[in-house]
Amino acid sequence: MKIFVFTIFIVCLFTIISPVEIFADTVLDVYMNDFYSKSNEASQILKEIEISLKEGSRKKVCSRQREAARLGLLANKSLIKAFKIEGVNPPMEAIMASQQRWESILNEC
Repeated sequence: MKIFVFTIFIVCLFTIISPVEIFADTVLDVYMNDFYSKSNEASQILKEIEISLKEGSRKKVCSRQREAARLGLLANKSLIKAFKIEGVNPPMEAIMASQQRWESILNEC
């Protein structure tokens, strides 16, 4: 019985003291998460603007459009950085088309 209690004590002590490995995000994951979160937030803002315009409200439309455009542009930068970290050539045509779309939204108000 004493050996059993001693063994359990040692096992518990070992699990408490032993270092736990933390699986941190890689730099690539950080940029990809940043891209997804900012692009989703920008799209959500644009959807909210569309809904408010359909309801007849033009309250703060330009400022919210500019905010969405800034987020979209920052998302594109994060995506380009993620591709560079991965060592892969980014699809520049698609990224530039997205860039131009966000810039036009930013400049139209």
